[in-house]
Amino acid sequence: MRRNLPFYLITIFGAAAIMYFIQMKGKLLESANLSKQFFFDNKSGDLIESVKDVFIHNIKHPIATLILQIVIIILIARTVGFLFTRFGQPSVIGEICAGIILGPTVLGHFWPEYSMLLFPPNSLGSLQVLSQIGLVLFMFVVGMELDLKVLKNKMHEAVVISHASIVIPYTLGMALAYFLYVEFAPTDIHFLSFGLFMGIAMSITAFPVLARIVQERGLSQTKLGAIAITSAAADDITAWCLLAAVIAIVKAGTLLSAALTIGFSAIYVVIMIFVISPFFKRLGSIYSNKETISKGIVALIFIMLLLSAYTTEVIGIHALFGAFLAGVIMPPNINFRKIFIDKIEDIALVLLMPLFFVFTGLRTEIGLLNDLYLWKICGIVIAVAIAGKFIGSAIAAKIIGQSWKDSLSIGALMNTRGLMELIVLNIGFDLGILSPTVFAMMVIMALVTTFMTGPTLSLINWAFRDKYESPELQPLVKNVPAYKVLISFGLANSGKKLLRLAVQMGGKSDKEIRYEAMHLTPSADVSLLNVEEFEKQSFKPIKIEAEKINVPLVTHYKLTTDLHKEVNSFIEKEEINLLLIGAGKSIYTGSLLGNLVGVTKAALSPENLINSITGAKPLFQTDDFIDEKARQFVLDAQCDVGVLLDRDFSDADTVFLPLFGEEDSYLLNYARKFIKNSNAEFVVMDAFQLMDSGSVMLEKFNRLQKEFPKNISLIKDKTVGKEFLSQQELMLINYASWKGLTESKSLWLEHVPSVLIMRSHLQN
Repeated sequence: MRRNLPFYLITIFGAAAIMYFIQMKGKLLESANLSKQFFFDNKSGDLIESVKDVFIHNIKHPIATLILQIVIIILIARTVGFLFTRFGQPSVIGEICAGIILGPTVLGHFWPEYSMLLFPPNSLGSLQVLSQIGLVLFMFVVGMELDLKVLKNKMHEAVVISHASIVIPYTLGMALAYFLYVEFAPTDIHFLSFGLFMGIAMSITAFPVLARIVQERGLSQTKLGAIAITSAAADDITAWCLLAAVIAIVKAGTLLSAALTIGFSAIYVVIMIFVISPFFKRLGSIYSNKETISKGIVALIFIMLLLSAYTTEVIGIHALFGAFLAGVIMPPNINFRKIFIDKIEDIALVLLMPLFFVFTGLRTEIGLLNDLYLWKICGIVIAVAIAGKFIGSAIAAKIIGQSWKDSLSIGALMNTRGLMELIVLNIGFDLGILSPTVFAMMVIMALVTTFMTGPTLSLINWAFRDKYESPELQPLVKNVPAYKVLISFGLANSGKKLLRLAVQMGGKSDKEIRYEAMHLTPSADVSLLNVEEFEKQSFKPIKIEAEKINVPLVTHYKLTTDLHKEVNSFIEKEEINLLLIGAGKSIYTGSLLGNLVGVTKAALSPENLINSITGAKPLFQTDDFIDEKARQFVLDAQCDVGVLLDRDFSDADTVFLPLFGEEDSYLLNYARKFIKNSNAEFVVMDAFQLMDSGSVMLEKFNRLQKEFPKNISLIKDKTVGKEFLSQQELMLINYASWKGLTESKSLWLEHVPSVLIMRSHLQN
């Protein structure tokens, strides 16, 4: 180090001196009549004003403006989307509303100066281009999520519903166009163009949103869910083909031009299906995992996607149709598709799609509906949309033999429009088919019909609850053990360790104990195509472990928007006795930025604020080495909770049990379970001489020692050494005592083995 320092200083200061000398010599080369002086030569000007001018110029630079727009759009879209999920609505509805909030309806109306600063007119071109790239990627993913083989196998069950859900709303849409044309259609737009487009706008079903709702409500494995998803997928394919034809007719202007456009489109589709698709099918059979898919293969896929989108744009049927078909013809190999969906989906949905929502919001001027008459027309538009999709699909489902409950549920699902409707409406707006007023009405219709899906399904389930709740379908409860353990895990490998711990504590007798494992996934984190595969991979390690140690295991998997609510509902419904979870590690601790983010998150949480005001919980938690989700279960779950802080846990043969208060005495019951079922050896520490003569804790300990004299011992020291802790495989401790250790920064924390942190629900 001493040798390096002189060299380092000589290099730095020597280089600085040389550069200063070069700069002084170079100054002599400057022309005397330079139009602009260098910033540091402006001695006569005001330095502060100069800095201010430069700063303002940089803020208004197109790149700076675009970056600021993207940051604010993502923040607002994610926030409003999250709030909507808390009310049981798809996040896409919140993101659409976020776009309207940032548009002229809210921001532009109440704070026009901020709207102009954030969205100056000359910046909207860049926003539109990026949003269109996002749509191209999104439609590619939508195409990949359509499994044509599955559709082919189930089509005979859904073809009537699918066609009815196109034909009926299309007819009503054209009838509506007849009454709106004179007053609301843009000038120089033929009725045929206006009528055809209104028909297609009424016929769209949002397949991605519908599929999410089906999964979140646990319908994906039911006949109802299968029919709804198949019908919606077939509906989307048909509707996009019709849209391509409508665009061709509108753009062509003459019947001959339209026929040529449609002819070229047909040739393009044939080439994609019969020439390009077999090549990529072969490609998918060779390259089916991350190790074999090179950057060259990824580049080839993206080139094909962009060329397909370019071809359809040049033909005259819009780039989005090309992106959609490129996704459809991707290799059917699920691993191949999963890899590319994972690569694209986050960028498309998180980064670029919110730009599309805001761009749509900037176009949507709800203020144009400025009198009661226009709102009546908007109401008629919504009524026609519901009548065409909801009623039309429900009647078709009933005709093919579905029950009234399932028929109405299918109608409610098919009435979902969401993002796909916005895409179609923007195409119509760009083509000049829709006036700003009609565009605003149709956006409101898309929001209303999507928003009503969840409440309508709940209402249908409530209305038919008595008729369809048969006692014969209720599970038998005769042989269900009195003690049930639920293992809820995130990472697949953590589930395996939690099961091993649970069995060492509870034993293997299926007459005395039942083990259930639950894995929940945020619904936005898994693509529609990957749900079954994701479930299989998530439970694979824990199922292998269950077979290895020979214990029966019941598994539960679900997509959800509220993990905490889902687990707590399951605990209450199934009367779970013990919840075992992993501790994880909070991302908000360990750094200055992390601590600031954690404090802000806690302070902005409505639940945390209410609990703090009422005294139920402190607003800011100490770092107890448990992540936020796990801590929430510890504090709220209506059963005993065990949190495993994993430090390479394998077995619980030697266990250390420190007792710091009378409330810790219930841990001796768990000690008995460990000893009885896995012959564990316990060292109990009575740190504060709680086991005085006649105490309840002493009585419990004596009974336990009498039953298992070789498996339990007592120490009365207040401290234990590093060597002692290193000999233990597990520490069993009450949550309140654990918090005391972490708050006091105990030296134990550096040397403890894996820790099972317990909290009894009686201590709530």
